[in-house]
Amino acid sequence: MNERILVVDDDPEIRSLLSRYLASQGFETAVAGCRQAFEDQFESINPDLIILDVMLPDGSGLDICQRLRLSDCVVPLILLTALKEDIDRIIGLEIGADDYLVKPFVPRELSARIRAVLRRSNARNSGLPSVQEYRFAQFVVEPKRRCLFHLDSGPIELTGAEFDLLSIFLSNPGRLLARDDLVKRMQGRTYVPSNRSVDVLVSRLRRKMLQATPELLFRAIRNGGYQLTVPVEIVYNQ
Repeated sequence: MNERILVVDDDPEIRSLLSRYLASQGFETAVAGCRQAFEDQFESINPDLIILDVMLPDGSGLDICQRLRLSDCVVPLILLTALKEDIDRIIGLEIGADDYLVKPFVPRELSARIRAVLRRSNARNSGLPSVQEYRFAQFVVEPKRRCLFHLDSGPIELTGAEFDLLSIFLSNPGRLLARDDLVKRMQGRTYVPSNRSVDVLVSRLRRKMLQATPELLFRAIRNGGYQLTVPVEIVYNQ
């Protein structure tokens, strides 16, 4: 299967150029012109690599990069930056970008960098299976399908933000997560969070899950944050 590349840039000429060129190099390509379009495409195509412009009309590519890494997303990412913005390149690498390329650039160089980053990523991830599902307290979560269901009562409908929050807890079972930490991990996902919105989301998530089980799953720690209190079994893809 050809690797799937998601190109995120607000310049339609660059999107068109890269889409055509990368397709000619054997990659499957999708494009997005803003952060919202990126989020929609990211969920639908599950890219193998992201090419991300630092400056977007509705947000910063650096914020997107940071949000992905805080949510434990390991999809390789190459930043596109302006020549004068040295600080963007430095910060981008510090927060988890795999490489960067300065505009203007030659498409052939970008293709070479993509292949190099994918080789490194494949070498790191070889033998490391991905998560197929989480199991806890008679619940099952399938990350790829973004669905939650109870073994007795069936599917439970969650909003995107509620599912994102639950995923963070499942990746950190038993760990006390401060509100500020949850805010940082959720930034740029489906909305702009705050400490208060985290409280509201936890309350909504609790209420929906209590309809399936009376068991207390989340504990609030005064002046601390929240903790998932039940054991989590992780089932990996073979």
